Amino acid sequence: MSADGRERRLVVALFVSGFATFAQVFDAQAILPSLSRDLGIPSATAALAVSATTLGIAASVLAWAWLSDRIGRTAVMRISLVATTVLALLAPAAPTLEVLIGMRALTGVALGGIQAVAMALLVEVLPRHRVPPAAAMYIMGNTVGGVTGRVIAGPASELLHWRVGLLVVAAIGAVACLLFFVLLPRGLEDRAVRTAPFRIALAHVGHHLRRWTTLSVYLQGFLIMGSFTAIYNYLGFHLTREPFSLPVALASLFFLVYFVGAASARIAGGLAVRIPPWSVVTCGGLLVGVAALPMLAGQLWVLFAGVTLLTIGTFMSHPLSSTLSGMDADRGRAQSTALYQLSWLTGAALWGWFGGVLYDRFDWTGVVAMSTALALIAVAIAASRAWATRTGWTGEGRAA
Repeated sequence: MSADGRERRLVVALFVSGFATFAQVFDAQAILPSLSRDLGIPSATAALAVSATTLGIAASVLAWAWLSDRIGRTAVMRISLVATTVLALLAPAAPTLEVLIGMRALTGVALGGIQAVAMALLVEVLPRHRVPPAAAMYIMGNTVGGVTGRVIAGPASELLHWRVGLLVVAAIGAVACLLFFVLLPRGLEDRAVRTAPFRIALAHVGHHLRRWTTLSVYLQGFLIMGSFTAIYNYLGFHLTREPFSLPVALASLFFLVYFVGAASARIAGGLAVRIPPWSVVTCGGLLVGVAALPMLAGQLWVLFAGVTLLTIGTFMSHPLSSTLSGMDADRGRAQSTALYQLSWLTGAALWGWFGGVLYDRFDWTGVVAMSTALALIAVAIAASRAWATRTGWTGEGRAA
């Protein structure tokens, strides 16, 4: 097989892995209104079905990154997808909410293997100029998986039961797992450091957290994805209540705007080849910030426009930040990409849950206000990072 053919198969395999991951992370987002109604629990408690999964990923990514240094990136991805498939198929049978949340957390731990090493693998095996477009394809897989999980689970939860919605998405994830095994090229040998001791991995983590060059990337994920997840967690609640009163199945169609986000991720990846990536990240954050006003409107089409702006801005910022977590690392690349995953997943879990506290107290306005504040802080950090790139400052006296 030619080098170009192997590269195409690798990118498609990672697209499939991203699809499988996010279909099974965010399918629960679409069933939250049904779960809340069925179990008689508040929205913030229902949202734990999403937060448990993202926290499970966050808690495991550094361990997966270290394991990938020992046994190889692709071996970790295979183990991760198999474990995810088994757990996702079992979770819908959980007899209680507590067991369901525990199963979702374990599913997140399994999914952490993909999230920890996919970007590091791309950076290590592709020429540098090919990484941003390939990373955008991987993020697109995340996007399409997220949309599919939501659009299938939401209507199924309303027409049948939320358990059925989760089970159908898990079955689709099992098919994606098989496709990944078929597509992934053999013999990539991704330059894993087979004998790296755990203390060296921890030293890499400390190094990355001390460098503004990398720390600023992690903060982007924590803030922007926290802002984004909070909006999407409670959008279904907002749409199914006054003044819109949409059925869950129809409200779930709002998630189709993710495809606009996927297109913006591709465009952002292309722009980052021509202009400084941090300029693109800054613009993405600004779009998230200005989305607040239309999202507060009482007209459905204006609300949709605001959600679309939020989605475009997020997918301009998030894929590039994820890519930069690998490209800007001067050592311990797997640890750096894992730290980015840890940051954005922690942000998604924390702010996704806290948004429910605000929603129960201040309604939709509280969620939008929090989302906007997080985005504006992210913009300030991204702008400072763009300045640091131009001036060569890293916060430790070395050129960026």
